[in-house]
Amino acid sequence: MHHAALIPWLDPATIIGSAGPWALLVVCFIVFAETGLLIGFLLPGDTLLVISGLLSHPIAGSEHGVFGLNVWIVALLIGLSAFVGGEVGYLIGHKGGPAVFERKESGLFSKKNVERTNAFFERFGGITVILARFVPIVRTFAPVAAGVGHMPWRRYSLYNLIGAILWGFGLTMFGYLIGFIPPVAEFVESYIDLILLAAVGGTALITLYHYLSERHKAKKEREAGHGETDSAEAQELTLDAEVFDRAPDLDGDGKH
Repeated sequence: MHHAALIPWLDPATIIGSAGPWALLVVCFIVFAETGLLIGFLLPGDTLLVISGLLSHPIAGSEHGVFGLNVWIVALLIGLSAFVGGEVGYLIGHKGGPAVFERKESGLFSKKNVERTNAFFERFGGITVILARFVPIVRTFAPVAAGVGHMPWRRYSLYNLIGAILWGFGLTMFGYLIGFIPPVAEFVESYIDLILLAAVGGTALITLYHYLSERHKAKKEREAGHGETDSAEAQELTLDAEVFDRAPDLDGDGKH
């Protein structure tokens, strides 16, 4: 039985009545931003997707959970947001070119994050677009790096679609299925307000932590004389087109 909410405005009935699909819109925007905007790496996408699926489970006051929508619709909208975000990220890189990387080190941009993403492409080739979905930071910079390197758009979009389905749709449904485990279902039913509080508070804290951590790293880079990526360095960060055609190096021995 659902207990009285510890915090009135976190009561499921209140949320469904006042927020409903708007809450899902926030989730979709976060998912979009994590792959469509270079600042998205600050956001805890994986955890948010699983929790979104969990919150789509039937609770007191709504047979479709907190969002008030069938879980299939929730998962499809989240997957679509992931796909669109990836397409926007690619477009930013494709249109902006290497100049996209000409930035000062800050809490929102780091040359090392681009280099880390490039290392994934060097090892796994074009399917990095799929694999990157499950790797924080890399999933934010992979679409832009692919765009700057002019990865063939049709192939990129295919991989982007597969990745969006596996990550956005898949993790959301995974969270939903977890809710069928009896102890989990009972906990969600009884403490949905606490889960919501943890989700909102946790997202804010993780985002703040990542931002402050990146700012600290950027400050150290500036103190070391590497505070800004110039045009020559930005050009060096651009992947060669042949990288996208490479077969994955699964054992990490450098042989493709």
